[in-house]
Amino acid sequence: MATKAEVIQKMIEPVINALGLQLWGVEYLGQGRHTLLRIFIDKTGGVNVEDCAEASRQISSILDVEDPIKDEYTLEVSSPGMDRILFRADQYRMYVNSKLKIRLGGNAGGRRNFTGTLQEVVGAGEDVEIIVKVGEKAGEEILKFPLHTIEKANLVIED
Repeated sequence: MATKAEVIQKMIEPVINALGLQLWGVEYLGQGRHTLLRIFIDKTGGVNVEDCAEASRQISSILDVEDPIKDEYTLEVSSPGMDRILFRADQYRMYVNSKLKIRLGGNAGGRRNFTGTLQEVVGAGEDVEIIVKVGEKAGEEILKFPLHTIEKANLVIED
């Protein structure tokens, strides 16, 4: 069964593409009256305020007609930013050798949060694994995370 974010993504992606933009990802944080729908858009050279405003108008129109969210919600449309969230395997592949902060949906050896360098992305379809080097020189270890177990992963901006 598709998640609410996946349903909304399928609904809005054609309109985002028609605006000359790329749908980077959808984050749906359902919390009753405080539900938040974040839509991340991108394009070559980056998005500006006008891109976000136009995308927001178009997305609002679609959501008003299709009504996938029954409760009140707040819609945010923005650039993914420099510390962008990674949603799909192809996005992870773009950032091999970059530092990531990862939060798992469950525990892995008693931990949920990891920071490390993305080494490789292997597999396809439902069997994608993210391979990350964590720890300092003396205590480095290579960990494999099935993509579906990652709740959230962001790029870490290094000075």
